[in-house]
Amino acid sequence: MATRDDSDMVVSRTTTPAIFADPVARELLEERRDQAERLLNRVRIVVLLLLGAAALVYAPTLSPALDRANASVLLPTLAWALAQELWLGRRDRLPGWITIVNPIVDITAVSAIIVGYGLASSADLALKSPVALTYFLVLAGRPIASSVRKTIAAATAVVVQYAAVVLFFVVSGRATLATPLTASVASGISALDEGAKMLFLALGGALAVYATLWHERVVHGYLLETRERVRTQDRLAEAQLQSLRLQLQPHFLFNTLNTIIALIGPEPRAAERMVAGLSELLRASLRLADEQEVPLARELDHLQLYVEIQQTRFGERLGVDVDVDPAVRNALVPSLLLQPLVENAIRHGIAPRAAGGHISVRASRDADELRLEVQDDGVGATTRDGALPREGVGLGNTRERLRRLHGRRQRFAWESRPGAGFAVRIALPFRTEGPGA
Repeated sequence: MATRDDSDMVVSRTTTPAIFADPVARELLEERRDQAERLLNRVRIVVLLLLGAAALVYAPTLSPALDRANASVLLPTLAWALAQELWLGRRDRLPGWITIVNPIVDITAVSAIIVGYGLASSADLALKSPVALTYFLVLAGRPIASSVRKTIAAATAVVVQYAAVVLFFVVSGRATLATPLTASVASGISALDEGAKMLFLALGGALAVYATLWHERVVHGYLLETRERVRTQDRLAEAQLQSLRLQLQPHFLFNTLNTIIALIGPEPRAAERMVAGLSELLRASLRLADEQEVPLARELDHLQLYVEIQQTRFGERLGVDVDVDPAVRNALVPSLLLQPLVENAIRHGIAPRAAGGHISVRASRDADELRLEVQDDGVGATTRDGALPREGVGLGNTRERLRRLHGRRQRFAWESRPGAGFAVRIALPFRTEGPGA
């Protein structure tokens, strides 16, 4: 029977070749290739300027034909590189065709300089010179700047162009075929030597293609690993949030049951109403059990069930005012957010006062933020050096849930006025359900 790890391995193997079907991987690769192509063009400019400077230094010692060959290749190639830097360098993204045009231009420039030297001087010396090694430099830059197809095209162009150069010299009679030994000490070229060069160029092209493919696989593997790590972190955060929320549910449940028990003897009808209200509240809680965030309207409905239970207990001693901007009723909030705050206000602010008190719940929007406030006019809380001596389950869990859900994009603050009340103020990113949320 396949395990989960086996399944993951199968997915990795089957999806790696189809990297460009993944828009994230494609975008990441294209961004890196764009940066690499810009860097290679700057390197191209520096190299061409150095070659041009060397050509000027040696110009007096070279024949006019060789000087013309140098100028006819270096100047157009340098002009193209500079024009590319000035014209395309200002764009946010280079056009796709540039990553195939650039290597073809470079390869053609190398082929042209070999032909130019052969026509201006000697085909034998042109083919035996180390200029052909420049092909390998062109191929070396392809894995970081090109796709596999474009690298294949560049590698093919190297072999085809060099083979065409050799064939041109042989057919035109400018180069004669000789044995390897004769070609090494006298005029003429060896078919074996030139075939070996083409083989090495083909191998260099194959290595460039393999390196390009490896680069793509590395990027794809990195994305898969990153996504799995993010999913793992999300699952861990979800479990932690669920744990925090579950701590709140028995908190208010036990308090309500204690109140019902206290009312059974002196006020049985009130106890019955509280049992009915608690039943409805628990059903509502179960409906929210699998949701971390809900529209504010549903959170307010849940809060109303709780408030009705408490008003059964306190009667006229408890007043609750809910002032919510209709425009924010669809805003997403953590489920079971307001009830613990109202419960704190009742338990620590209103209940200790013989005359009872009043609680206000407000919700509004300020730009891209949802503002929530729960304030009471009860006894307030005694602070020590600007902090509460002990932060209970309601405040502590609410603060932690907000931090885990929204990080630095949320704010949680409280204000205590001993003898005059307590207020909790929350700011969240304003989000709604559905597209564009």
